[in-house]
Amino acid sequence: MAVGDEQAAVSFVRRYQRKVFGLALSMVGDPALAEDIAQEAFLRVWKHAPVFDRRRGSVATWALAITRNLAVDFLRLRRAVVTDPTDEIWAGLTSPQAPDELAELAEAKARVAEALAAIPPEQSRALVLSAVLGYSATEISKLEGIPLGTAKTRVRRGLMKLREMLDERTTTS
Repeated sequence: MAVGDEQAAVSFVRRYQRKVFGLALSMVGDPALAEDIAQEAFLRVWKHAPVFDRRRGSVATWALAITRNLAVDFLRLRRAVVTDPTDEIWAGLTSPQAPDELAELAEAKARVAEALAAIPPEQSRALVLSAVLGYSATEISKLEGIPLGTAKTRVRRGLMKLREMLDERTTTS
């Protein structure tokens, strides 16, 4: 394959296609996407065959490492991250017209933003996704790439911390 022999490439693909596709599928969970990752992995194996070094490991290990790296790259690109939770909170609200209502809203916004900034970012994101955007714990789990229990815990702990911080500020004011 390193010298461009197409028959060697066909034999290589037939020999390793199940392993490469199986690894990609186990990582991304989508058969169509796993096919794309496997195809890209074989293209990279073909392209980089001349630099393969048998002393560093077997050809199967090398091909699977390429597949794994491609799948990880895809998963990183797909992972959603809310950059500033406070932007999402205020995006859908209508502004009151009275100056005293505007002042109250600005003060409330500042208190909530300050409290959200003080809790851990993963809890802040989970709270915004849940309370503001209406995502379920299952959806948060998939979106963040975390177990369902972790998503539920982040929402609950974040809510408890936020409530505690806002209660402290209203009792001290």
